[in-house]
Amino acid sequence: MKSPKYLSIFSSIRFNDCSIAAILSCRTEAQGAGARYTARMSSGFANLHTHSHYSLLEAIPKIDARVARAKADGQEALALTDLGNMYGTIEFYKECVKQGVKPIIGVEFFVAPRTRFDKEPRVDDRPSRLILLAKNEAGYKNLIRLVSASYIEGFYERPRVDRELLEKHREGLVCILPAIGGEHALALGDGADERVRESLAWHRKNFNDCYAQITRHPEIEGHEELMARIAASATQANTPLVAGQETYYLDKEDATARELVDKIRTGGVLEREQDIALPDYSFMTQSRAASVFADMPESIENTARIAGMCALGLQLGKAIFPVFPIPPGTTANAQLREKAEEGIAMRGMAETPELRQRIEYELGIIEQKGYASYFLIVADLLAYARQEGIYTNTRGSAAGSLVSYLCGITTVDPIAFNMPF
Repeated sequence: MKSPKYLSIFSSIRFNDCSIAAILSCRTEAQGAGARYTARMSSGFANLHTHSHYSLLEAIPKIDARVARAKADGQEALALTDLGNMYGTIEFYKECVKQGVKPIIGVEFFVAPRTRFDKEPRVDDRPSRLILLAKNEAGYKNLIRLVSASYIEGFYERPRVDRELLEKHREGLVCILPAIGGEHALALGDGADERVRESLAWHRKNFNDCYAQITRHPEIEGHEELMARIAASATQANTPLVAGQETYYLDKEDATARELVDKIRTGGVLEREQDIALPDYSFMTQSRAASVFADMPESIENTARIAGMCALGLQLGKAIFPVFPIPPGTTANAQLREKAEEGIAMRGMAETPELRQRIEYELGIIEQKGYASYFLIVADLLAYARQEGIYTNTRGSAAGSLVSYLCGITTVDPIAFNMPF
């Protein structure tokens, strides 16, 4: 059977809930109306690896509190790198603009050990992690594509991407190999030196801006030794180091609360009676960064350098719909009118002044709002669904639209049942 016409628009993009929201609620611009950001080096330490409560059951900070903390510390830029999703992207962007902090849009991805299609127990359930930050519009769109594919094609316990997807959607992105969970770090933990070299070489080859993260966790046994090995391996592979802190909460006192939500996620039990020192994943201030990375000042400078690379600006408040393929020399409004006129006979309706007045009224509003392409896409989609025997239904204000009824979107006559548009 023939596929819907509109699917050709999305030949290179697949959408999940979060990316649909991102696409329809904003449009991306490096310049133009809305907030503007230029590629210039920021000053001081920038947190490039932070999570919000949208990292579901793994982090607890609300977005406004995170941005306020960065602002209070004098940080010029802040990244959001939630785990495998972009649910908080627009909220984060708006809050940063409101508080005068440069927003950096990113994701901490889960990367399948083999391919995203391999889902064998005890073999493919140990994904590595990779931080990607959008430098520009191309990078932002590639984040959306990667997140969507990770859910639609790669989901196995976690939404996962693989090297094939990363190669395909690498434009406009800064790559940071996390100190905890990065592919190279896991290989180092396994004592697989050749895998470490191969991993660093592959990421350097595929991302023009590739960094290896260094973190400070003296409270974690063996962590400082691992960091020394990461630094040595990265230096040998000509991969610059970047200072970081995986932020899952704002204050050290929140460690137990974060541990609790993580136990909810994993089905574990919180051992309240044991005096166990939990890892510190609190928000890192500039003074603290300067102290713990005093032996690696270039790693702090690289956070500012990366922040300077990221110059993504979003213009919000305007819905952007895909352009429905129509014949040359016509418009979406004209095509929708033609389809509605054809629907009069298809529905067996009589041409009356009431009918004509209602059609003109609805088409006028649709044209004024710029929704003609949207109606054409939905009509095409539902025609295909019914052709394939897929049940459909309609909800919302469009259910009372005569144009929707004439175009085959709805199945209830709004004139006969006196339904308002």
